[in-house]
Amino acid sequence: MFVSVFDMFKVGIGPSSSHTVGPMVAAGRFLDLLRTSPFTFRGLKATLYGSLAFTGVGHATDRATVLGLAGFRPDDYDANAAEETLQQVERTRTVRPNGLPELAFDPAVDLVFNFDAPLPGHANGMILAARDAQGDEILQVTYYSVGGGFVLTAEELVTGQDPDTGPPVPYPFSSAHEMLATCASQGKSIAALKRANELTRLTPVALEGGLARIWQVMRECMDRGLETEGQLPGGLKVKRRAFQIHRSLLNERGLNLTAPHTVNDWISVYAIAVNEENAAGGQVVTAPTNGAAGVVPAVIRYWLDHVPDADSSRIGEFLLTAAAIGGLIKHNASISGAECGCQAEVGSASAMAAAGLCAVMGGTPEQVENAAEIALEHHLGMTCDPVMGLVQLPCIERNGLGAVKAVSAASLSLRGDGTHLVSLDACIETMRQTGNDMSERYKETSLGGLAVNVPNC
Repeated sequence: MFVSVFDMFKVGIGPSSSHTVGPMVAAGRFLDLLRTSPFTFRGLKATLYGSLAFTGVGHATDRATVLGLAGFRPDDYDANAAEETLQQVERTRTVRPNGLPELAFDPAVDLVFNFDAPLPGHANGMILAARDAQGDEILQVTYYSVGGGFVLTAEELVTGQDPDTGPPVPYPFSSAHEMLATCASQGKSIAALKRANELTRLTPVALEGGLARIWQVMRECMDRGLETEGQLPGGLKVKRRAFQIHRSLLNERGLNLTAPHTVNDWISVYAIAVNEENAAGGQVVTAPTNGAAGVVPAVIRYWLDHVPDADSSRIGEFLLTAAAIGGLIKHNASISGAECGCQAEVGSASAMAAAGLCAVMGGTPEQVENAAEIALEHHLGMTCDPVMGLVQLPCIERNGLGAVKAVSAASLSLRGDGTHLVSLDACIETMRQTGNDMSERYKETSLGGLAVNVPNC
């Protein structure tokens, strides 16, 4: 089992990795298929199912699908060009992706929200189809957005096809138990194992450059959120809070008027800033998802700015450690809110952040595993219930609390020697079982929880 650090941390756009990034990636894959096909295509159709249909508008799935079919990609998304393209598609009722002829596509007719039964493979399903000159569908593919921007076709989902086709890695592990055993037998840290595995696919320069870019995008996203006022889009009229909270915290510095626990406000505001940018459709890094994108960068920023002797040269170690934990959760359970609720998103992010922080603060592999387990354990059962289908309430504030829990979990683990009764493997399996038992109303459909108990206006 190998999940790259650059799969867990992907540069994308808000507000949702499952509902925005995934559909855009799926559309891109479909266009690639059309480019290699011997047929001549004249039109397209997209049908959204399950969670993609129920909360698709609030999560910008409609926009992402149109833009994806027009040739846009999440990792180099240009917001201004996207707006121009959306207007052009609406006006001309066509898309013009590179390498293909002009294709008929009227979003009002050819983008269908199917609110009947979801597709059998996953809650986030979509069918993309291409038509010939007579309007007959001559090519059709079912895609599933399985969380964190990962996309599988129906065939890949059924066969369990591993999207990674690279060479064998030197230190494979598919459970926390195997990971710790390998650390012990090789005398290496979790980050060292992960780094060695990554280097079978990348040069050292490419790996370090990629990690640096991930943190740069995270930091820039956070800074934009801390510096921007106003109201978030979508209809709930949610006011951005990070700017004012951050300004208040800056004004209080050095006045000896604040309690020690005010550091929690710093941690929270860093996360809130990221998720406000995500809700506004800005550029973010999946960590492991957009809905949980604020937790990991908030904890890194807390460590750099508030912990003595923090060293920015170790950010790569933090990210590699966090990615190792996230990969285990994805492989053995889920990072998708549509599959397992928010325990799979903010809970996973908190576990990843706790592990990364514990590692850079000198934790042993056993303490790192303990930190991840503590953080995940105390998110078990958390539902995904976005009000009005928007990644705003309770999502933004939830990231702040997830970051605070991550710091607490790392701190608790460092007070011990790494021995504990509940293993990370057991906790991940519990999360998977809990998600399977959870009602669909609490899995990103906005049909239960806060989504139905908070007025949508």
